[in-house]
Amino acid sequence: MKSGAVGGGGGGMGAVPSYGVPAKRRWRGFVIAVLGLVILSMLVPLVFLLGLHNGFHSSGYVYEQRNSPSNQKGLESYDRHDVGHNENQSEGEQSSHVKELITKFEPTLPKDVLKNYAQGGKNDTINRGANDDKQRGSKLPPDGVLQSPPTSNVCNPRSGHVEKITSPKTSSADESGKSCELTFGSYCLWQQEHREEMKDAMIKKLKDQLFVARAYYPSIAKLPAQDKLSRQLKQNIQELEHMLSESTTDADLPPLVENNSKKMEIAINRAKSVTVDCNNVDKKLRQLVDLTEDEANFHMKQSAFLYKLNVQTMPKSLHCLSLKLTVEYFKSSHDGEKADEEKYIDPSLHHFVIFSNNVLAASVVINSTVSHAKESSTQVFHVLTDGQNYYAMKLWFLRNNYKEATVQVLNVEQLELDSQKGNPLHLSLPEEFRVSFHGYDNPSTDQIRTEYLSIFSDSHYLLPDIFSNLRKVVILDDDVVIQQDLSALWNIDMGDKVNGAVQFCSVKLGQLKSYLGEDGFNHNSCAWMSGLNIIDLVRWRELSLTQTYKRLIKELRMQKRSIKDIAWRASLLAFENKIYPLDESWIVSGLGYDYTIDTQLTKTASVLHYNGKMKPWLDLGIPKYKSYWKKFMNKEDQLLSECNVNS
Repeated sequence: MKSGAVGGGGGGMGAVPSYGVPAKRRWRGFVIAVLGLVILSMLVPLVFLLGLHNGFHSSGYVYEQRNSPSNQKGLESYDRHDVGHNENQSEGEQSSHVKELITKFEPTLPKDVLKNYAQGGKNDTINRGANDDKQRGSKLPPDGVLQSPPTSNVCNPRSGHVEKITSPKTSSADESGKSCELTFGSYCLWQQEHREEMKDAMIKKLKDQLFVARAYYPSIAKLPAQDKLSRQLKQNIQELEHMLSESTTDADLPPLVENNSKKMEIAINRAKSVTVDCNNVDKKLRQLVDLTEDEANFHMKQSAFLYKLNVQTMPKSLHCLSLKLTVEYFKSSHDGEKADEEKYIDPSLHHFVIFSNNVLAASVVINSTVSHAKESSTQVFHVLTDGQNYYAMKLWFLRNNYKEATVQVLNVEQLELDSQKGNPLHLSLPEEFRVSFHGYDNPSTDQIRTEYLSIFSDSHYLLPDIFSNLRKVVILDDDVVIQQDLSALWNIDMGDKVNGAVQFCSVKLGQLKSYLGEDGFNHNSCAWMSGLNIIDLVRWRELSLTQTYKRLIKELRMQKRSIKDIAWRASLLAFENKIYPLDESWIVSGLGYDYTIDTQLTKTASVLHYNGKMKPWLDLGIPKYKSYWKKFMNKEDQLLSECNVNS
C-alpha cells in the first residue's frame, strides 16, 4: 500500500512538469503582450508629435480626406476622378439612404463622349451628369502629385536650402468659370447669381496662420531645444482650430481673437527664425495645400448635390395639391366626363399632346395656350400621365374650364395597345441632357457654351397607336408657356418630314460621332429639341418610325448602355433626315438655366421653354422669368391656397 502510495505520490509529483511548463509559457506570453501594448502606447503619441500623420487635426476643424465615402461614392456623379482610389476612408459621413439618392444622379452618357475634347478636339459633348476629370480638363491634382501653394519663401535662409514655391497655373477655362459649368452644370450659374459677399477677413487671416503653423510644427517638435516653442505652437494651433470650428464670419469670433492672432503670429515668426530642414516644411505645406483643395472640392460637390436634389424633388405644396385632388376625386361625382368623347378622335380639330406628372405645370400650358387662341373651341388637349397622378389630373381639369377647349386625361399605364400586348406601359417624360461644345471657328476653351437639349422619351413613340384616328398633333412639354396663337402651326406644309422642331444647329450630329458612332447618319445634321413639336402621324406610320426606334433600342442594348443613354441615341438616329426645321422665332429656350436672356425676346416669343433644372414652379426657379409662368396659374382655386402654392 505504501509503495502504491509512494508510487501514486510519485505519479503526482511527476505530473507537475507536464502542466507547470505550459502555464509558465502562457504567463510569459501575457507579459510580452503587455509590454508590447505599453511600447505601442508610447509610440502612437510620438508619431503624432513628430507630425508623421497627415496634418494636425481636431474634431472641430477637419480637412476632408480625398476619398471619404461622401466624396467618392456619394458625389461620383459629378466627378469620376476619385473612383477606384483606395485610400483610407472615413465611414459614416453619409447615410446609406443619401448614397442611394446620389447614385440616381449617375451619368448616363458614355465616358468616351469627351475623348476628343480632352485631346483638344472641337465641339464635343458632355452628359448632364459629370465625366472623368481627365476628360473634362479639371485641374484637380492626380494621385501622388501635390500642387504648390502661393509663392513664398518658407524656410530660414540660414538652412542653406531655400525653395521657392510657385502657385499652379490655371487654364483660361478655370479662370472664366467654364470648368465649373462643365462639371456641375447649372449649379454654377445659380451659385454665381446668389453669391453673397462674406465678411470674413479675420477668418481668412486665422486660416492662413493655422496653415503656416501646421507646416512648421512637425519640424519644430523634432528639436529638443525648441520644446517650449513646440508647446506654444501646439497650443495656438488648438486655440485657432477651436475658434474656426465655431465661426464662419468675423462676427462669430470671440472678442479676444486679435490677441490670439498676435500670439500665433509671434510663434510663427519664432518658428521661421529656427533652422529647420526646408524639405520637411515644403512637404508639409504641399500636404496641407492638397488637403485644403480636397476640402474645397468636397464642399463644392456637396453643394452641387444638394442643389440637384432640390431641383429634382417635387415641392411640398405641389405634393399636397396632388394628394388633395386625388382624395377629393373619390369623394365627388363626375357627371359629364364622357360628354366630349367625339372631339377626342376628330381629326379636323387641333390636337395638343402633353406628357406630364405635374398638375399645375400641365394646367399652365393649357391655360396659356387657350388664352392666346383665336378659336379655343377647335382645341383638344390630351394630357398623358401616370397612375399616381391620374385622378388628381382628372379632377383638376373637370373643375377648371379653359374657355371652350376640351381636355382629355389618359393614364398611360392603363392603355391597351395592340402593338404593346404583354408589355406593361409606363410614363416616361422628355429627357434633358446637358451639352457643352466649342465653336468651329475658335476652339478656345473661352468659347465653350453649355445648353440643355430635351428629346423624346419612350412614351412619345406610342403616339401613332394611342391616337390612331388622328393625322397631326402638336406636342408641348409641360415646362413651356404659350404667348401667341399657335394655329399657324397647322398650316405648315412639312412635305415628307415627320417632326417639325426647332433645331439646335450649334451642335451638329457629326460633333457627337464619338457618342453616336461613325456611320448611319448625316454628320452635318443639326440636333433638335422637344418642347414645341408638330408631328405628322400619317407619315410616321408610313415610315414605321416606332419600329425603327425599337430596332435601335434593341441594337443599343446589346452594347450594355444605360437606359437614358439608349433613349438619347435612338431618338436622334430615328429622326435622322426626318426633321422639318421650325423658325427660331417660334420659341425661346433656356429659361431654366440662363440668367442672361434678353427681356425683349421673352416678351415677344411665341413660346417660352423653361428647359434646364430651374423650373418656374421650384423655389430655385429664376425669379425674373417666373412672372410669365405664374400669371397663367388659377390663383382663385381654393386648393392652391390650402397647399400654399401661391406663396
